[in-house]
Amino acid sequence: MSRKAVNRLYENKAQLNSISMHLGESVAIARTVGHLSKSAEVMKLVNNLMKAPQMAATMQEFSKEMTKAGVIEEIVNDAVDTALDSEDIEEETEEEVNKVLSEIAGETAAQLPEAVRKERARVPTQRETTSHQEEAIAEGADDEEELEEIRARLARVRS
Repeated sequence: MSRKAVNRLYENKAQLNSISMHLGESVAIARTVGHLSKSAEVMKLVNNLMKAPQMAATMQEFSKEMTKAGVIEEIVNDAVDTALDSEDIEEETEEEVNKVLSEIAGETAAQLPEAVRKERARVPTQRETTSHQEEAIAEGADDEEELEEIRARLARVRS
């Protein structure tokens, strides 16, 4: 074979490689167009199902209801707190009872020895200390109960 024939073969080979690459590029473009059209169809379906304006209205309504629920919860909590806050009332009642009893038994109380009066003065401070401790224990129990409730909700959400 001559050199011309060899050079022509190389040229033909290069042209065939070029045509092959153009065909591969065309196939890739055709695939991309197919994928994009499928993606557009899916997006149309999702858009038809979602209906954005209706979704926005629903979200606003949900937000209002959640706000109402929060306000109602605060009102209920305040009412329950005031109803259960009878500790102050109990202390006031006890003070009044003690005043009445001390007025009735004023002469007898004046005749008691000094040590007994000091002991009586010490008893209310001990009651206050134990009541504060009991409150702290009760609050800790409430915190633990709330924590358990939150854990139960989390488990329900996960499952």
